Amino acid sequence: MSSYVITAPAQPSLAVAGSPERFPIRRVFCVGRNYGAHAREMGSDPNREPPFFFTKPADAVVPASGAVPYPPATRDLHHEVELVVALGVGGTDIEPRAAMALVWGYGVGLDLTRRDLQAVAKDAGRPWDMAKGFDASAPCSPLIPAATLGHPHEARIWLEVNGTLRQEGNLNEMIWPIADVISHLSRLVTLAPGDLIYTGTPAGVAALAPGDRVRGGVEGVTTFELTIA
Repeated sequence: MSSYVITAPAQPSLAVAGSPERFPIRRVFCVGRNYGAHAREMGSDPNREPPFFFTKPADAVVPASGAVPYPPATRDLHHEVELVVALGVGGTDIEPRAAMALVWGYGVGLDLTRRDLQAVAKDAGRPWDMAKGFDASAPCSPLIPAATLGHPHEARIWLEVNGTLRQEGNLNEMIWPIADVISHLSRLVTLAPGDLIYTGTPAGVAALAPGDRVRGGVEGVTTFELTIA
């Protein structure tokens, strides 16, 4: 048994719906601009772009419930509602036809973004890390096992702020469906059990303010409700 010079950090994990057991988180991958309308609202041409990925720290994942803190160093915090895929099996160079066998379950989460910091980083040709990977930047619902749920392919994805609908789309509008996302990512890194994939967001991203009540979900999967503290 290893001995460490400081106390080892806790294992990041997510709740599993209807179970006392938890899902351990290894890494968090996010797909950029995976819905055509959102890609266009961000100034890109979705017909030409292959999928691209960025990451968040595993401990940026927090429950999508209760109070989620408004982060420091921003005046333009944006919401991006996403279907979250949890992998129970790993692999590399996975073919799309075999990719769904890697999926353990699904949740619904938020990719919170300090948009002003992201804009500065883009203009300067710098990494986005501090715009995307800050503390509590990846709230997520409890996970639902695929063995119970199946694999959602056509379902409404939506988000409301203070009772007003802001984001709405359908999973079938993904430029790169789940199987293709897993396949592409497995050609860049070796995937492993415990990896999460945030699969992209529909159009309608906008700013949040302290005190905002945020509700979102994917029909047939789950919903969440939280407050920006």
